[in-house]
Amino acid sequence: MFVGHYGVSFAAKRAEPAIPLWVLFIAVQLLDVLWAPFVLLGIEKVRIVPGFTASNPLDLYYMPYTHSLVAAIGWSVVAFLAYRLAVRSAPPRAAAIVGLAVFSHWVLDFLVHRPDLPLYDNTAKVGLGLWNLPALALGLEALLLFGAMWLYLRHTARRTAMLAFGVVMLAIQAYVFFGPPPASDKAAAATALIAYAVFAVVVRALERRAVP
Repeated sequence: MFVGHYGVSFAAKRAEPAIPLWVLFIAVQLLDVLWAPFVLLGIEKVRIVPGFTASNPLDLYYMPYTHSLVAAIGWSVVAFLAYRLAVRSAPPRAAAIVGLAVFSHWVLDFLVHRPDLPLYDNTAKVGLGLWNLPALALGLEALLLFGAMWLYLRHTARRTAMLAFGVVMLAIQAYVFFGPPPASDKAAAATALIAYAVFAVVVRALERRAVP
């Protein structure tokens, strides 16, 4: 899953307005934000196999440090503690929401990944495989993104720019699904990392603009 993760960001922002959206954008993608440099450093492994699934050419065969269930829980706890320490003035539940946002990544990945998500280490792999049903997978991404965005924007001024951003995000997702495969595993990781950074920067600017 890609842009669907950001739906959790908007829902979490609606639940706890004190958390900046850019923080939540990083939180929901933290496992992938870590995965990208781990792949670039050779710590985790991925192969580009065109046609591996109907909508994704990534054979994610070794990622125990970011995408195992045990690792996801661990990184969620790290995010909770980091937010508690970094933002001491925030409401107590804010750090818990950040931690849950991190863990939501594994839950949503479970829906779309083929069985390549290990429960621990690199064993007992699970995944429902919705990537093999591209229309359903893309529809789920759109529903999560725009459904949660609607909850957030109901009480927010200057909605047009944020909605346009959502459309651009979904268009990028469609390109990922139906466009050419990445040139290499390193290219896939680097592109993903850049996208996560750009999305966080853009949503930070849009959120600032929306403040009356």
